[in-house]
Amino acid sequence: MEMEKLEKEMKQSKFKKICVFCGSSPGKKSGYKEAAVELGKELVSRNIDLVYGGGSIGLMGLVSQAVYSGGRHVLGVIPRTLMPREITGETVGEVKAVADMHQRKAEMAKHSDAFIALPGGYGTLEELLEVIAWSQLGIHDKPVGLLNVDGYYNSLLAFIDKAVEEGFICPNARQIFVSAPTAKELINKLEDYFPSQENVASKLNWEKEEIEEYIPPPNGRCHQASLT
Repeated sequence: MEMEKLEKEMKQSKFKKICVFCGSSPGKKSGYKEAAVELGKELVSRNIDLVYGGGSIGLMGLVSQAVYSGGRHVLGVIPRTLMPREITGETVGEVKAVADMHQRKAEMAKHSDAFIALPGGYGTLEELLEVIAWSQLGIHDKPVGLLNVDGYYNSLLAFIDKAVEEGFICPNARQIFVSAPTAKELINKLEDYFPSQENVASKLNWEKEEIEEYIPPPNGRCHQASLT
């Protein structure tokens, strides 16, 4: 009876699985580790499963352990060549080994309803910016969130605002992702997210090799598909 009561009290989410990008390092501040655990617990409280990079160390290990300990399913996707580097000891949940980084990202995206980036390094940034670019191109319309722990991503947000100001990113493309300092606030924003950008390529089948005829936009129009 107590378990049934607890389950009823748990928040319900429109997301079944969320992909979390994060570092294989714990970072220097304790706040980063605390945020990873907090995010894992927040996913559990909303009955959301985790998809992540498959590592057992750093923030990856902390968020995956928090979700797994809370009774939710964990799917880790990792290239075989990185397994000795990013896995130490016993991993939790389901681990899927893939051939390379491209397959890793494709698998993580396929199994997820939304994306969240915790603090991380080059790999985390690359994964985050790629799913943002995919959204801009209309490849997907899944929400993307940035967990800006202790202002870690302030410089990135300032850069993106500068790119908008200088005309390299369209103003409505700035709304592709949301950010917040806490897991609870961020997931609330993801729940409320509605795509505002034009799905310029939504009718294209990105798995086909054929390329349809391209019609340039009128002069002066900010073209959503441009990434450069």
